[in-house]
Amino acid sequence: MNEDIVKGNWKQFKGKVKEQWGKLTDDDLDVIDGKREQLVGKVQERFGIAQDEAEKQVSDWEESHKYKW
Repeated sequence: MNEDIVKGNWKQFKGKVKEQWGKLTDDDLDVIDGKREQLVGKVQERFGIAQDEAEKQVSDWEESHKYKW
């Protein structure tokens, strides 16, 4: 799925993202705005993990939701 489609459906996915990464705030989700790189960065920042671990978590989440950015 391309990024334009993600942005168009971002409001629907915000809840699912927040379920997975509860430390992300509504402000974080507004900044992310459907951008995968922003999501990886915020996960890394909020959970104090390495970038490769944040990337893995986001990839695993995408796969479990059959959702590609």
